[in-house]
Amino acid sequence: MMKTPLFTGGVSRRGILKGASAIGGAAVLGPMGARMARAQPTRGGTLRIGVAHGSTTDSLDPGSWENDFTILLAHTRNNFLTEIAPDGSLVPEIAESWEASNGAREWVFTIRSGVQYHSGRTVTAEDVIASINHHRGEESTSAAKPIVEDIVELRADGMNVHVTLGSGNADFPFIMSDYHIPILPATDGTIDPQTTDGCGPYAIEELEMGVGARLVRHDGYWKSNTSWFDAVEITAIHDDAARQNALISGQLDYIDTVDLNTVHLLQRASGIQILSVTGTQHYGLPMDTRAAPFSDNNVRLALKYAIDRDQMVETVLNGYGAVGNDHPIGPGQRFFNTELPQKTLDPDRARHHLREAGMENLSVDIHLADAAFAGAIDAGVLFSETAAEAGIDLNVVREPNDGYWSNVWMQLPFTGTYWGGRPTEDWMFATAYSDGAAWNESYWSHERFNELLVAARAELDQELRREMYFEMQQLVSDEGGTIIPMFANYVGAHGDHLVRPDTVANNWRNDGHRIAERWWFA
Repeated sequence: MMKTPLFTGGVSRRGILKGASAIGGAAVLGPMGARMARAQPTRGGTLRIGVAHGSTTDSLDPGSWENDFTILLAHTRNNFLTEIAPDGSLVPEIAESWEASNGAREWVFTIRSGVQYHSGRTVTAEDVIASINHHRGEESTSAAKPIVEDIVELRADGMNVHVTLGSGNADFPFIMSDYHIPILPATDGTIDPQTTDGCGPYAIEELEMGVGARLVRHDGYWKSNTSWFDAVEITAIHDDAARQNALISGQLDYIDTVDLNTVHLLQRASGIQILSVTGTQHYGLPMDTRAAPFSDNNVRLALKYAIDRDQMVETVLNGYGAVGNDHPIGPGQRFFNTELPQKTLDPDRARHHLREAGMENLSVDIHLADAAFAGAIDAGVLFSETAAEAGIDLNVVREPNDGYWSNVWMQLPFTGTYWGGRPTEDWMFATAYSDGAAWNESYWSHERFNELLVAARAELDQELRREMYFEMQQLVSDEGGTIIPMFANYVGAHGDHLVRPDTVANNWRNDGHRIAERWWFA
């Protein structure tokens, strides 16, 4: 299946890395020339994408997907029951319609007829049920388990899928767009989580986890006027200079992450466009709340008041973002808490909380790699400098990029993380803050928070729901185990021969990770 070098049809990852040079020198060269964009999409060409993430430990099992390489691959190869449109609304995909009853406890999804897998099979209601069931049950290790665990029953009736929930959930159709829940073919009621089959716009031709993938357009794809490229190549390139140099020299058409320290050089490069999208992406520093000293909330608060958030945004993000307040809900979301006081750098208050914890000073390690988020090491150094003003000795331990997500994140007590956010407050909280969630990266457990999470999910009165989510954000901010100093814009770049739609989605980077379906060449 594999060919060397990856890829035979286009750019070699080894060639990119070997040819990497300082971005400043590359910027002088510029691309061979810019072409004017055509008004209407045209078919053809191979889209070459460089992504900043990916690990050799990645898997085809959808329950394990957790970085931008696997998530982009998922949306290029798969379809889901529902889709987040570029304007943030929810639109049909494999489910052509849905309706709720019994206080949003019962849902019926009508499955689109004639949707073809890359193997030639067609999607059935039984496939949908098996695809969801893969993430359910006591034995499931899927990261999507918390968001589907309230499902009591799934049953098929022709091309309809009936879903019964344990409690009402007005956001349930949004959950069905989650990237962990692609619709995959089933045999005897179960999916093969390692299958390369899918019903999305492109079929896998070559794949090596942590290295790259090549996909070709699926001629049987059911959506018309989409998927303009003949093929898509996704290459994992952790090195910022190598990734950006490959774009400038014409080896790549698009890169998903720009080094904000050198974004000004890309802006000066001929034929390169910067794509900056404001959304729910945020960078965090999770602490294991089970482990001392982070089990003491006063220690956590001391650290939260020992960080300069404005400095982080200006220095690490070069202004491409906004300060965070230690909760994951973005200012553009429906129930964002506009009344919560903003935490700022306050060494005296940090020292107060240390004394409340019975300490005069504190010495801790924080384990970081730029794989956690672009500029994570720099952020750690800045944090250590301001923490010192509060009597906190913060030792930044530089970890390898490769294997960071399997060997460091959720393995060591104080690390870095990035999140793309989620379209709804409930979804974000259920994924990373609810008790026992697979991705509750701070291992935080709070009785009141978990009560509110369940109650707000079923509440149909929007004002009451707003009050509940306001309180939940306050609890996470003041008692949670993750410092969230900044919300980061999605900042990528592409050659001006690559045309993007007028509206670019902000629910994830890469146009909601649907760049291969929505963009085209001029």
